[in-house]
Amino acid sequence: MNNKIIFGLAGAGVLFALVSAYIYGQQKPPLPPVFSPPTNPYASGIYTNGIVESYQGSGENINLYPEVAGRVAQVYAHEGDQVKAGQPLALVDDSVQQALVAQQLHQAEAAQSQLQELKAEPRKEALDVAAAQVAQAQASVKTADDAFEKQQHSYRIDARSVSKDALDSARDALQAAQANLEYARRQYALTKAGAWVYDIHNQEAQYNALEQAYQSSNALLRKFTLRAPADGVVLAVNTTPGSYVSSQGAYDTYTQGYGPVVVMGASQDYLSVRCFVDEILVARLPAVDHLRAQMSLRGADVKIPLEFVRIQPYVTPKIQLSDQRLERVDLRVLPVIFRFRKPANVAIYPGQQVDVYVGEK
Repeated sequence: MNNKIIFGLAGAGVLFALVSAYIYGQQKPPLPPVFSPPTNPYASGIYTNGIVESYQGSGENINLYPEVAGRVAQVYAHEGDQVKAGQPLALVDDSVQQALVAQQLHQAEAAQSQLQELKAEPRKEALDVAAAQVAQAQASVKTADDAFEKQQHSYRIDARSVSKDALDSARDALQAAQANLEYARRQYALTKAGAWVYDIHNQEAQYNALEQAYQSSNALLRKFTLRAPADGVVLAVNTTPGSYVSSQGAYDTYTQGYGPVVVMGASQDYLSVRCFVDEILVARLPAVDHLRAQMSLRGADVKIPLEFVRIQPYVTPKIQLSDQRLERVDLRVLPVIFRFRKPANVAIYPGQQVDVYVGEK
């Protein structure tokens, strides 16, 4: 009885093993690929990788750095915003500079008022006072002259009627009154002449110096506001209110380096592709008049023909993709720039890496 059970279990195990081997031995058909890998559409085309950029007449994207250092007070722009030339993008704290500009403005205004006062002389009221002083001095001379004449006339009649000291005192009083009259007349002439030309020139120089200092500070104040240099779109804003920025840009915690505070691109109707052709393949590039290219988006079956723009005639180390020079062998590449009209139904953004084949017409 035990042998039958043992042989039954052994037969069931063999049958299970045979069924399992059959099931697991069947090959499942492979899943279709999500997208087709890029293929060379040209008979003798060369492969290169590239980076999508905003289309510029020259250069790459517009990298904006502040000309002054300080804490960011406000950020006006956001990624994707369409901006006009001169539109504010960010503001560095300018409270101290504003106070300095206001102080220098008041100093320049005070110097200008003093200059206008000098040019407006003589003042009518001051001239009237000087004329009144002349009249008073004339009256004093008349009084002193009358007193002296009386003393002198009496002395002529009877020398004993007036002492010699009294006659001399009357004569001295008349001379003093005449001297005061001369002084009043000269003071009147000085008042009537107005400000001295050298005083006016000196005040003009002080006013011009203060005005230029104000203009200089005001020009510096405008630099605290980062503005769009041209019409375009904001691609990246790498700062936030409270962060510190300088002429080196904004510190990036992830890369531990400095980068532009704001990155701008041109209108998104056209985008450009900067391709990096290996120096070994540079000799195989077709002539510029016969050059054409096709771009493939990674992760999608999208192929876009490219329009040749220019060749940057300078072979450089291939550090553009990683922004680091890590190769032991100095691999050098030639940048070639193409452009294409952005498709309406395809998501393509500046900074995206693409595969490009370059061929001949």
